[in-house]
Amino acid sequence: MALADLERDGHGYLVDLNDWNEDVAREFAEEEGVNLTDESFKLIAFLREEYINNNANQPNERNMVKGLKADWDGKLTTKELYTLFPKGPAKQAGKIAGLPETKRKGGY
Repeated sequence: MALADLERDGHGYLVDLNDWNEDVAREFAEEEGVNLTDESFKLIAFLREEYINNNANQPNERNMVKGLKADWDGKLTTKELYTLFPKGPAKQAGKIAGLPETKRKGGY
């Protein structure tokens, strides 16, 4: 199903995270002006795993780095996450991952 056919909230996030698939992610990325890479999909998979299997957890950038560094090619830093998702790895990557908008402010 195309992104245009899916129900979204007032900020453009999917209402039902089960409507998400990689094609939807690519459409979101195009909307957001983001080029998805293998590393982008590693972060997206991590965010979905945390949300779906860890009590709707939406980790901050520091915890993203901690959770992903073992599977990352090269050194992973918060800067790398912002290179992939310039508008913020929590909000922008979460949106592309089909998750609800995070209400958390930045920080640790």
